[in-house]
Amino acid sequence: MTDRKHVLSGRTAVVTGAARGLGQAVAHELADRGVRVALLGLEEEALARTAHHLPTASHHWHVDVTDDEAMARVAEDIARRLGPVSVVVANAGVAEGGPFTDSDPDSWRRVIEVNLVGSAVTARTFLPQLLRTRGHYLQIASLASIGAAPMMSAYCASKAGVESLAHSLRAELAPRGVGVGIAYLNWIDTDMIRDADQHAVLRELRAHMPPPARRTYPAQYVARRVVTAVERRSHSVYVPGWLRCVQAVRAALPGPVARLTRRELIRSQFTGTGLLGAGGRAAESAGRSRA
Repeated sequence: MTDRKHVLSGRTAVVTGAARGLGQAVAHELADRGVRVALLGLEEEALARTAHHLPTASHHWHVDVTDDEAMARVAEDIARRLGPVSVVVANAGVAEGGPFTDSDPDSWRRVIEVNLVGSAVTARTFLPQLLRTRGHYLQIASLASIGAAPMMSAYCASKAGVESLAHSLRAELAPRGVGVGIAYLNWIDTDMIRDADQHAVLRELRAHMPPPARRTYPAQYVARRVVTAVERRSHSVYVPGWLRCVQAVRAALPGPVARLTRRELIRSQFTGTGLLGAGGRAAESAGRSRA
């Protein structure tokens, strides 16, 4: 156990939203450390390509994380094919931007469904296996969990919600041997963020953030930090590390954010982005098919 590279070797992990971006990078990082990985998501071809290139026995499942019954079936199949789950990384997420008053209700609701409800469904589905293995659940959160930003109300609300969910689960599950961690992350070089930069509202939002908060981090770098936190069963991981300082002053943030918004952003006319990136388009399509 002193060599963390082998702590997870031979175990089974679930990664949601694993078709691309951070989820894909986390799946590769886990597999490089000897983990069998179950990749869950909505983009079947991308999931299959990712699973094919992993060095360990891994499989993929096309599933909507908001669908309780489908997730239950997937959980049974994972246990049968790969063994009981020891690690769950609740990564699936989508985002949109724009003024709340002009937002599309369906897109706004879908962000909440995927990010918050989907995380709850993921936890509920796999907790029976995590209880048996005394495993670890890692919730992917965000700087948006700590300080809400204008023009991203659905995303900020959903990420604040998953933070609270993870805190509640940690208190409930610690006596039963299951670890719960939260990953507080900032901008990551994914197609979702690259798509965000094509929209004036989100370009403007980033432009008014402090310079360190504008930096984008490679997905593989973030994935290494995230998987190391899983190995350590850490309560939290911050990427970049200075986000921990923001946590300490979060109560003071709403006032400055409101003043900045009033001075800089409200003067401009912005339109909504819709769900961002290929993952967002897949989530939108899945949401329509379930409606």
